[in-house]
Amino acid sequence: MMAIVLATAILVACARVPITKRRQLNLIPEAQMIGMSLQAYQEFLDTNQVLPPTDKKVEMVRSIGNNIKNAVEQFLTQEGQSKRIENFAWEFNVVAQDVVNAWCMPGGKVVVYTGILPVTQDEQSLAVVMGHEIAHAIARHGNERMSQAMGLQLGGMAISVALSEKPALTQNIFLQSYGIGSQLGMLAYGRNHETEADKMGLIFMAMAGYDPRVAVGFWERMGALGGNKPPELLSTHPSDETRAATLKEFMPTALKYYKPSAPPQP
Repeated sequence: MMAIVLATAILVACARVPITKRRQLNLIPEAQMIGMSLQAYQEFLDTNQVLPPTDKKVEMVRSIGNNIKNAVEQFLTQEGQSKRIENFAWEFNVVAQDVVNAWCMPGGKVVVYTGILPVTQDEQSLAVVMGHEIAHAIARHGNERMSQAMGLQLGGMAISVALSEKPALTQNIFLQSYGIGSQLGMLAYGRNHETEADKMGLIFMAMAGYDPRVAVGFWERMGALGGNKPPELLSTHPSDETRAATLKEFMPTALKYYKPSAPPQP
């Protein structure tokens, strides 16, 4: 009987990732993920230097972010998967910190660090980064990663029990899963997730009116940083050669969505 219940729960938790159609297993209710993200996001903003809305960097990030957001919403509506973002409350912020990184939490909470802007150099390449990070959230990679981590760290304890009885532990696993505020624990995403986010991000940025072909040059610049110690954003990414080959192979598909003069409207 227990095996039947478990099999049913796994079947319910299975879904297909947009664009790649890969099957994934997310054991944590998305509402629960968004609730944890809101807490972590606010704590992060409260303890870091967030640039004001009038700053030119913030204006640029929010302009790109809103264009990609509109593209994502349009794409998911067309694909009949708008439920993936029904509880999203998009927000885009820039933090003054010399870190070559950016991230997007469940619920559409996006942070770009000023340290990555010298590498992106322009709006097109920044759209590569933001499309990639937003793709992680749309694909629910964090839920997958956290589901795996809770299975390893909590053994046979039910997810629902862990969420209610061990909130501190589950919140820490959440932070580790996203690579936020912790130098310990596992890396944020695996290489398969990164490759998937690359592909999804190319389509999202293309639909938003940004040229996906700039992605190859941007990731080459990222790969050239830091010598033998890559930036945090690259810590689990495929090698430069693998990434370049994958991007070039997928580029014809992404270019089908590219409309440079017509960014999507909300």
